[in-house]
Amino acid sequence: MANETVFKRYENNPIITAGAVPRANSIHNSAIVPFGDGYAGIFRVDEIDFNFTMHVGFSKDGISWEIDPEIIKMESRDKYLETADRTYDPRLTEIDGIFYFTWCIDSPQGPCIGMATTEDFKTFKRKENLTMPLNRNCVIFPRKIDGQFAMYSRPSDMGHTPFGNMFYSTSPDMVHWGKHRFVFGTVRSGWQSTKIGPGPAPIETAEGWLLIYHGVWTSCNGYLYYAGAALLDLERPWEVLYRTKDYLLAPTEIYERVGDVPNVVFPSSAVVNDGVLRMYYGCADTCISMAEARVEDIIKFTKEHSY
Repeated sequence: MANETVFKRYENNPIITAGAVPRANSIHNSAIVPFGDGYAGIFRVDEIDFNFTMHVGFSKDGISWEIDPEIIKMESRDKYLETADRTYDPRLTEIDGIFYFTWCIDSPQGPCIGMATTEDFKTFKRKENLTMPLNRNCVIFPRKIDGQFAMYSRPSDMGHTPFGNMFYSTSPDMVHWGKHRFVFGTVRSGWQSTKIGPGPAPIETAEGWLLIYHGVWTSCNGYLYYAGAALLDLERPWEVLYRTKDYLLAPTEIYERVGDVPNVVFPSSAVVNDGVLRMYYGCADTCISMAEARVEDIIKFTKEHSY
């Protein structure tokens, strides 16, 4: 509790629960972006048969949401990409009016990252998968870097590093990816000692790319998920300038501690307005909540509580 001085939770959390979709067992770990005169989102819905599906939602204020009960349908010219595998943990990034929608595919060969694009959140065009198995997390940068698309992802070899490290990669066309650079991994002990992974898409600031990420600690009673932050060089985003030693947000509220997967704060999207970052995060793999902080305060905390 002592370190939670930057983010302030919305007083009426959680903002989205399973009641928003008829067949939902839970709604969590979802992606939200500004759209039109309000907001649009893609929501992870774990159904009552535990099929994982994704649904579009819209909101005027980013707090009260109308979520389509129908599952997103995607256009594809390639039969290989028409998969019925479970899909979860979406992310969204807007570049020049196109929204790049990524998610984790629970394929028989292991988790990998799928992608589709949309301009209106009505038509979704399925693209080539961004990664091979095994890769669990991915966020796309909101602009090209040195003329290339860029992303952070967390590949894993399922061996001595079962959850993997974060890497930076670039692409000329969103299909062919290379220039894979190690960014950072877990630490020896503490709240990010078991695994880490990128949260919302990186946010460009004068101080560097601000990345909110999750870190996990294994206690005697299971995993605990926390939120931290890192600042990375603007033109060399694999170079870490600062990284929080202390967490920014921990699972302390009842809706974060009690649920299908207890003790989880999972940051998955962020919207910045007038210098205030509104973070949306999954709680206990059950519902979605919101917390806000000034970007300058997050940066100050990250620099002052860094390794």
